[in-house]
Amino acid sequence: MLEKVDLSKKIGKKEFKEELEKKSERLALLQRQCRQAGIPIMIVFEGFGAAGKGTQINRLIQPMDPRGFVVHAGSKVTEEERYRPFLYRYWTKTPAKGRMVIFERSWYRSVLSDRFDGITKEEDVDNAIRDIRSFERQLTDDGTVIIKLFLYISKEEQKKRFAALEKSEETRWRVNKEDWKRNKEYDRYLRMNEEMLERTDDEYAPWTIIEATDKDYATIKIMRVIVAALEAELEKKRAADERKAAQKAAAAEKAPEAKDPAQTGKSKAAHYKNRVLSGVDLSKSLDKKEYKEKLEKLQKKIGRLHSELYLLRIPVVLAFEGWDAGGKGGAIKRLTSHLDPRGYAVHPTSSPNDIEKVHHYLWRFWNNMPKAGHIAIFDRTWYGRVMVERIEGFCTEEEWKRAYQEINEMEEHITSFGAIVLKFWLHIDKDEQERRFKERMETPSKQWKITDEDWRNRAKWDEYETCVDEMLIRTSTTYAPWIIVEANSKYYARVKVLETVVDAMEKKIAEVKAKKK
Repeated sequence: MLEKVDLSKKIGKKEFKEELEKKSERLALLQRQCRQAGIPIMIVFEGFGAAGKGTQINRLIQPMDPRGFVVHAGSKVTEEERYRPFLYRYWTKTPAKGRMVIFERSWYRSVLSDRFDGITKEEDVDNAIRDIRSFERQLTDDGTVIIKLFLYISKEEQKKRFAALEKSEETRWRVNKEDWKRNKEYDRYLRMNEEMLERTDDEYAPWTIIEATDKDYATIKIMRVIVAALEAELEKKRAADERKAAQKAAAAEKAPEAKDPAQTGKSKAAHYKNRVLSGVDLSKSLDKKEYKEKLEKLQKKIGRLHSELYLLRIPVVLAFEGWDAGGKGGAIKRLTSHLDPRGYAVHPTSSPNDIEKVHHYLWRFWNNMPKAGHIAIFDRTWYGRVMVERIEGFCTEEEWKRAYQEINEMEEHITSFGAIVLKFWLHIDKDEQERRFKERMETPSKQWKITDEDWRNRAKWDEYETCVDEMLIRTSTTYAPWIIVEANSKYYARVKVLETVVDAMEKKIAEVKAKKK
């Protein structure tokens, strides 16, 4: 593949200067237009060492407004990042709408330099490529433009550039023994690059090979590619906006029809409508004495297990969803009472703020994923996309439909890193909810817990139940299962949550210890 690329391509100085001036002016304009249109942009520079990535990035950003972009250098993984899932360091750097992020080396290091150095094992390459493609697809589906540039030079050219860099005290630090090793074993590294290019050259995020022997030629080709990509995206957005305006105008001319958001995509929803919640036995309960005895034992055990989790560097993600007044707060309080506060964090999820709204909906959750050995507890979660956002129309039908796969992929990536992921749905019936709502209203110390929104949501009980049934079936996986908690009895619910967490921790600890032997 790469050996067929013509690396002798050049451009004359006069032509380069004229073309650079035109493309620079155009690029500056497109940056402003993309910012106004709210289009997020990611530009990825990959390629062989000494191919000129730094030089090309410097030339690229010269005509642009520095307030509108950030450049992330391909530094080694920090200790903080090493203790988190691989994609964490990139998800947290994804751009907001209208912003641009440039990566000098990127998530591809896992299947390139890390693979070459043996950090990524051969048996893990397929999973890494799967995760990378999922990452890029989720972002482009959400409207991010991803431009991937691969700078290519020959073995001889690379060797010459390394030698030139080493001659100067100012640039000697830029070449290390790993660089020389990759040059010595150029053909082996070349095959890894070719495999990566072939397996990740997707329509939604294609690769462009940049012949980088002549730096001026490379500069002009890079600018042409980026200008063309941004022009195409702006045209695509304009066409989409026109279609939406036309559809809105056409809809306004028709008589309004009652629409149940939970029934959007009815035929598909019907396929999954197995009435999961209606089959839950809510009569399960515990008396106070049995509850206290079990609670004390479980809380002490979970405190001891927390220490083992930390020593073995096992991360834990606990997600709590359920009906309003279902008992999420009470369950979380009992769960955390014996945990070391330095090793866990509870993340209450409310409506996204202004910063969160201009990012991919999963961005804010990726920012709170735990380090290895720590526990993250989410009170409400990313599942809001397929429940409240779906029902209230805060996202499109296309967005909530693809969210099932996006969420499954995120959870699979986290568990592949070694995390325990448990998801609890605290289930109560409608009568019990009404009783708890009234109790809150009549108790001064609990009145803050009840809002008008709670009553509005209660009026949509049947719509929510339809959405929850579909969510439970489509996103309960072997690696991240849903646990339905019968919560009419608070005592029973709290004990079941703790028992489930303890059981999962004990199994994971035993599994990790067995692997270490």
